[in-house]
Amino acid sequence: MQNTKDSFFIALRDRLAALDPARTVTVLGSTRPAIIVPENELADAATLLPETFYITFGACTAAADTERLEHPLQQLACEITYYTEGSSDLSSQDRGRTLAALDDELLAIASPPNAVLKDYSQTPTADLGANIFWTRPALAAPKQVGNKLSRVASLTIFTHTEAQ
Repeated sequence: MQNTKDSFFIALRDRLAALDPARTVTVLGSTRPAIIVPENELADAATLLPETFYITFGACTAAADTERLEHPLQQLACEITYYTEGSSDLSSQDRGRTLAALDDELLAIASPPNAVLKDYSQTPTADLGANIFWTRPALAAPKQVGNKLSRVASLTIFTHTEAQ
């Protein structure tokens, strides 16, 4: 399943870099697109940064009604969390607009809903001869805590079991 996680993350990361090259974060001295998988980071880098997409992977299960197929599917739950505090120039009154812009960016980088499955544990990366695909992100209602306005988007990633 690690190849699926890596392929999903890198597809979204590369799309974000192309869509909005200015949306970056600096983590432990390294500047990169503002999309992070916390399970891949050092514990010291776990501080949540505003206007950054955080990908968290959940349970992996067999996709319903595919067990009898020659190449059954696995499904991987995924949540993408992000928040904004708005700008200090506007006393955080632009939080709604900023969150809506983040929503639009997420929906843009999640489309098309597929990517080539690759093995990124080797150099050069190896194409595994399959694709992963996912559902459209479902955006939960925004939550407000103090000046923070946050959202969680949920989706499901699918991959063929033999490709792993």
